[in-house]
Amino acid sequence: MTQATYVVIGNPIAHSKSPLIHAAFAAQFAGHPAVAGFLYDKLLAPMDGFVACVAQFAAAGGRGANVTVPFKEEAFRLTETLSERAQAAGAVNTLQLQSDGSWLGDNTDGAGLVADVLRHIDIQGKRILLLGAGGAARGVILPLLAQEPASLTLANRTFGKAQALIAHFQPNTPIPLQACEFAAVAGQFDLIINATSASLGGERLPIADSVFAPVALAYDMMYGKAETPFLAQAREAGVTQRVDGLGMLVGQAAEAFHLWTGLRPDVAPVLDWMRAQL
Repeated sequence: MTQATYVVIGNPIAHSKSPLIHAAFAAQFAGHPAVAGFLYDKLLAPMDGFVACVAQFAAAGGRGANVTVPFKEEAFRLTETLSERAQAAGAVNTLQLQSDGSWLGDNTDGAGLVADVLRHIDIQGKRILLLGAGGAARGVILPLLAQEPASLTLANRTFGKAQALIAHFQPNTPIPLQACEFAAVAGQFDLIINATSASLGGERLPIADSVFAPVALAYDMMYGKAETPFLAQAREAGVTQRVDGLGMLVGQAAEAFHLWTGLRPDVAPVLDWMRAQL
């Protein structure tokens, strides 16, 4: 690793596109004092050495970091101060060094998702179906609820896990929340988000075509050069608005960049550029 003010920490990390994204953001503000000397690199942390790696990075002058798999939960436990969305997510993907030497932990995944969805549809008043009850789903629920949807249904392979996650959020929102298994999903939804890893394994989800409303948006947190299995499933169900997760990746990076610099980058040209690289 070269000397850097900011890094993305993970294991593995060689594949990360974060340095490209943040370099493009910084280039938008060339000459601005907030990005003077802005450097961003990759940092491979040993599987059993995340905390030591973060301490060494701070000692070397590091000011902030993105955290990716498998360290988001460990970053949550490490952090002295947590944002509301990090507390809700139970995971941290962004670290910012404070003036007293402590770390602020944030989670920008949900904000990145919401910002990308809002490029296509308004969320307020919409019926949301969120597929999956793991960390990816948990990280986006609070930002989705902040958009005041009509309802949010969480579906998962096992009912118990979905029910537990809904129980965590229900006391703090007036928005109707529901949990169910995939096969028990009923009704139609305006926004269907795949937060499972099914697309990574080429799997389709056991949900009926009828869950997609006529003008629904199907959103897969996964992305790639080819159409994901979930988006293929949505296309075959007649859904015309289908979006993969590349915009979420760029959007969550934009939130982190704003936290560190106070500057709000233009996501659209960076997303177009990243899309062309796939």
